[in-house]
Order: sequence, then C-alpha cells, then structure tokens
Amino acid sequence: MFDVILALTIAFTITFLAIPVIIRVAAMKKIYDIPDERKIHQAAIPALGGLGIFAGFIFAVLLIANFQQAKHLQFYLAAAVVIFYMGLKDDIIIISPVKKFIGQVLAAFIVIYYGDLQIESMQGFLGVYGLPESFSLIFTYLTAIVVMNSFNLIDGVDGLAGSLGLLSTTVFGTYFVLTGHLPEAVLAFSMAGAVLAFLIFNFQPARIFMGDTGSLLIGLVNAVLVVKFINVAMVPGNAFTIHASPAVGFGILMVPLLDTLRVFGIRMFNRRSPFSPDRNHIHHLLLDIGFSHRAIAISLMALNAGIIALGFLFHNMGSTLLMAVYFGLFFSLIGALYLVKKRRPQFFVTPNNGIRKQSGGKLVPLSESAPIEQK
Repeated sequence: MFDVILALTIAFTITFLAIPVIIRVAAMKKIYDIPDERKIHQAAIPALGGLGIFAGFIFAVLLIANFQQAKHLQFYLAAAVVIFYMGLKDDIIIISPVKKFIGQVLAAFIVIYYGDLQIESMQGFLGVYGLPESFSLIFTYLTAIVVMNSFNLIDGVDGLAGSLGLLSTTVFGTYFVLTGHLPEAVLAFSMAGAVLAFLIFNFQPARIFMGDTGSLLIGLVNAVLVVKFINVAMVPGNAFTIHASPAVGFGILMVPLLDTLRVFGIRMFNRRSPFSPDRNHIHHLLLDIGFSHRAIAISLMALNAGIIALGFLFHNMGSTLLMAVYFGLFFSLIGALYLVKKRRPQFFVTPNNGIRKQSGGKLVPLSESAPIEQK
C-alpha cells in the first residue's frame, strides 16, 4: 500500500513541477493550439500537457513498480513510449489519421502480444462465455483501440478527459489494491497522480491542454487496466469477485466509450470517416444548452461515478442486463439533451445585420443603443 501512495505522490509532484515549465517553453517557442472554426477555445493555448503527464507517470512507474513481480509492465511502458512519440508529433506538426491509427495498432500489439493482455471471457454477455483464441485477440485489439480513441475524442472541453481519466484510474487502482494486484495498482495510481496534477492547470479557464499525447496515453493505460480488471475480477475466490466484470469494466469507462461509439455510428451512417470532426459529442450538446466547461466536466464525471456505483452494487444482475441498463440510461440522457437543445431558442447573425431567433421567434434588428433581449 505504501508503494501505491508513493507512486501517486511522485507522479503528482513531477507533473505539477513540469507543467509550468512546459507552459513557459511553449510560449517562448510559440507552440500553441490555434483556435479555428470547429474548436471551442478562443485563445491560443499550449497543447503539450501530455509531456508533463507522461513524465510524472513514467518516472513513478519506473521508480516504484516491482518488475520482477510483474515483467509484463515493461511492455506496457514500451507501448506508452510509442503513444508518447506519436502523440507529441501530432501535437506539434499534426499527422494524418492513418498514421495515428498505425501507431495505436502498434501500441496495442505490444501490450497484447508481448504483455500477454487478452480478454478471456465475456461472462455470459449475450450468452457468450469463453472466447475462441482468434476472436479473443481481435476483440482485445478492438477494445484497446476504441478505449484509446474514446479518451482522445472526449477531450473537447477544459478538464473533461482528465476528470474521467482520474476517475477510472482511481477506481481500477483501488480494486487492484483490494485484490492484492500491486503492480497494476501502481500503474493506475501513477497515472491518477499525474492527471490530478495536470487538472490543476486544465480546469476552466485552462492554461494548457493535454493534447493527443496526454489523451491517448490515458486511453492506453485505461485499456490495459480494463482488460486486466475483466480477467482478475471474474476469478472465483479472489477478495472481490465480480459476476459481470465485462459489464462493470465497461461501466467504469461508460461516458467516453458510449459517446465515441455513438459518434462513430453517426458518422458512418452519414457515409463519413469515423475520425472526421463534428459537433455531435455529448459535451457539444451540453455546451449548446448553456453548460460551462467546468459544469460539463463535473456533471459527466458525476454521471460516470453513479454508473460505476450502480455496476458494483448490481453486478449480480449479469453482464447482459447490466449492459442494457447502461445503454438505456445513456441514450435516454442523449435523447433528453437533443430535446432540450431543440426547444432552446437559438440566435444567429443574418445578412441584413440583424439576428433571427428560431423556435417561433421574430427578426430583431441589432442596434448600438438597444441591447438584445433573450427570452
């Protein structure tokens, strides 16, 4: 337990000390995330926060983790280095989605093939228990890549991806501590400490973004942790056996995962690349109905925390029923957000220098003397 606390403390300290330096260097070198028509932020802000997260995380794991007890950790760190260099290059000069995907597949290959990471059973989800070897490998690859992209795509407002990453790694780490899997707990709490320090500088108003370096790294670590969790939690006789570990693991990552799968589905239905940008994410819906960045991060973190509690309390329901509850709750929320957005008056500038209020409004001319009233 002391090792876990020490790992969290070291990761937090290194990242906390590194971020201000990164901000100053980014300002000196003019390395900024420049606003454009699809980005939410209004000012040029450094997007190299992933450097600080990586520094704190990697230093804590290398210093504290027992590699003799868990030799697979070296391969997880090797995959993290792949993600770090790929993400850093994308944050500085921007690389194509194809190259990013190749990098993610390479990282997944390292943790699956060399790190012996594989989903072994679905514990009765849709009547499926043990998985054939080939299907198990394909499904594990898909899980790793989707989880990495889910944190990358949910990183759309200040503090959101970091808050969800902090929540998930803390939950996974706590479970591994309780079940005696200390190497995985060190991995989880090293990331949690680094992300916690980063959030001090990232909550609205953000002074720095994590960029692809940070979001993909958080996604990779969570991909490793969720597969480990599924395999450990289903073992009979351990300290805390979970009877629906695939569903509970999915619930721990529910907000980023379901939002990504929903957005991917919308894009492919519209015959677009699943990686093409749009404004269909859940944080965009919340922005459109008037939520602030801080309120969005706190609300979605609270939602995911509630889902996690629900999963642990009702894991005896079985994977299929629990997954049905998750989908029902999430898409009910999405439907409610679309309904509120549709009914909310929307203002936009018209060619005749006026503004039109939709949803039954009338044309209201702009003037310097009369302020605009929103009713």
